[in-house]
Order: sequence, then structure tokens, then C-alpha cells
Amino acid sequence: MSGLDRFADRLAVPPRVRRLRRGATLTLVFASVLVTGAATGSWSDTADDGRNPPPPATRPGAVAPLGGEAGTAEEAADAAAEAMADGKSAKDAAEKAVSRSGDRWGSVYSHGEYRKFEQALDGAYTGVGLWARRGADGRIEVSRVQEGGPAERAGIREGDGLRAVDGERVTGRPVTEVVALLRGDRAGTPVRLGLTRGTRAWSETLRRARLSTDSVTVTELSDGAVMIKVAAFTKGSGEAVRTAVREAPEGAGILLDLRGNSGGLVSEAVTASSALVDGGLVATYDVRGEQRALHAERGGDAHRPVVALVDGGTMSAAELLTGALQDRGRAVVVGSRTFGKGSVQMPSRLPDGSVAELTVGHYRTPSGRAVDGRGITPDLEVERGAKERAEAVLTGLGPPS
Repeated sequence: MSGLDRFADRLAVPPRVRRLRRGATLTLVFASVLVTGAATGSWSDTADDGRNPPPPATRPGAVAPLGGEAGTAEEAADAAAEAMADGKSAKDAAEKAVSRSGDRWGSVYSHGEYRKFEQALDGAYTGVGLWARRGADGRIEVSRVQEGGPAERAGIREGDGLRAVDGERVTGRPVTEVVALLRGDRAGTPVRLGLTRGTRAWSETLRRARLSTDSVTVTELSDGAVMIKVAAFTKGSGEAVRTAVREAPEGAGILLDLRGNSGGLVSEAVTASSALVDGGLVATYDVRGEQRALHAERGGDAHRPVVALVDGGTMSAAELLTGALQDRGRAVVVGSRTFGKGSVQMPSRLPDGSVAELTVGHYRTPSGRAVDGRGITPDLEVERGAKERAEAVLTGLGPPS
């Protein structure tokens, strides 16, 4: 059993949350890994673009007080049970309870929605191949488009606004709900999107497809260095990074491209860090005030020159990895300030089978820096031509001595 699996086993539900509430038992549902990314961050319609598994999750902004999850979970369970008794929607009632709690990143999923998100972490999904994020003004925009997917074939681009899905307005809604509308159970089913680009507004009907998220791609650069692009931390991505580093030519530098990576499984980010450091601390976090730590495995390549490339779409687990490499002097970070989601969410099963993900703590980098609401500031801040500058910096670092 891995350390992260043992962590899940240790997260017992507080006694006061275990008690029966109006005939419904609230139990903590905890996967074998934490997810980073959250309801209002950036998600893909195919993969976890924003959640964080059994070590904590991350995203910016105000969050509930530490330890507040137990009370909020109980309130959500009570509201769901009452609604069920009255023949009303338990999920809607739980969402209202979570909204009243002030937990900015709290969210409620139906059983089906949560199952789809979990399946997406396996690296496959049925959708249109776009990532979405919500701006401070509540508007939803496309943060990334999957190559070869229905969205790209329809000409949808990063930065396009998403106004509606199948006639339902999405402005102000949690990104998780928008993603649920985009996804489907079967390939070939239609979905109509209301889109904007500058002053242009139009509608586009796409047909969902079964897509795979090749979350790690490796490219050899002209000077012999290797660029490893990690789109999201889905299952297996951490080991894919380790394999890419091991197979890189001896002495070749590594350009770790985390732009647009909105998180995923924390365990995979920790595994990825193990490719570039020889053990040691990756991050600390608290769960209801109890401090915990994440450590890389020994045996990583601690000598190759490394540059991490980030932007405002770098979130959650990707920020955790960036902060670890920066704090430990293992990488020069180039690009723009990252998104800033450093809060920890845990899932709780509600009486009707829906799931509430609620904030219970926060992440910190190895040096103790808080990420939530702040993000990671690059060593070299670059808005335009960031990749070219990153390559130049990597070349200047030279081969390992």
C-alpha cells in the first residue's frame, strides 16, 4: 500500500459527522489519491482539469475556515435529507448549503457527474475536447483545445467565450457544472455551444467523441534539450514524466512545460517531482489543522538543467510541483504568475449518492510559501515569447557539471 493510500485510510470521519442525520448516514468517500483543482478553476470536458486527489487539492481565493468541512458536510447532508423527504432535489439543496458556507471552492456533484470525473482521471472521456475556466467576472472561457478533437475541428480557439451549452446559460456557474454539460455518456451525441470571440457571437453544434488525454508529450528541441509537456496530472502521467527524463540524452536539459495545466491527481505530481529530485520534501498541507507532508522518491535525476514554463493557467497540482522545484533550486521558473489555487478539498458522500467536495486545508511549498490566492511568481516573468525565453535560459544553464 502506498503512502498516499495509507493517508486515505487515516482520514476517518469525525464522530459527530458519522452519526445518523434524519435517517441518512454521512460518510467520507475518499479515493486512494487526492485531487487538485476545483469547482471554479479550469477543467476539461474530458479530464480532471482542476481537481486534486488524496493528498490535497488546490485553487485560489477565499476558503472556508480550517476544520469547517465537518460542519458544512453535516449541513449539506441535512439539507439533502430534508429535500429527499419532501420529494425535492437533494443535490440542489446541498448546493445551497455549500454556497451559504462561504467555501468558494466547494462543489456538489451528482453520482453520475462524479463518476465521469473519476473516469476522466484515468485519461479517457466522452466530450468535445476543450478545457474551460471561469474568470473573476463569472464568464466562462476556453482555456485549451485538444488537438484533433471536435472543438478544434470546429475552429474553436483558446480564449473564446462560452455563453451557453444546449441553451443553458453558463456564466456564473461552477466550471464543474459546465463540464458536466459538455460531457456525455455516448460518442456521437450532439451538443450545441453558444460562443463569443471579440464582438462576434455564434452557435456551433458539435458531436461528442471518445477521446484520450495524452497528458504527457515529449519533444526534442533543436539544441538537443527535451521538452516535456504535461497537460494534466491524470493517472500514469507522473511515471510518464519519469520515463521521459530517464530516456532523455545524457546531459540534455529539460524544459518542463506546465502551461495550461490545471491540476489533477496530487500523487501524480509527486511522482513527477521524483524524476527531477533525489527524494525530499515536495509540499506540506494541513487537514483540519493537522500538518502533513508529501515527499518525492529517491533516485531522481538531480543534476540535469531544468526550466519550468508556467502561466496563469498553471494550477493546483501543477503549482505544487512548480513550487517544489523552485524552492529546492532544482528549476528556473519562466513565464507568468500561476493561478493560485492552494486549497485542499475532500469528497463526502451525501444521502442521495451525490458527492460534496469541501475545503479542509491548504498547501504550502517546501519553504512554507502559501499558494492559495497568491500563485507562484516565476524567477523570470515573461508574457510574450515565453517558450523562446525558456529555451534560451535552458541553453544558458549548460550541461550538468
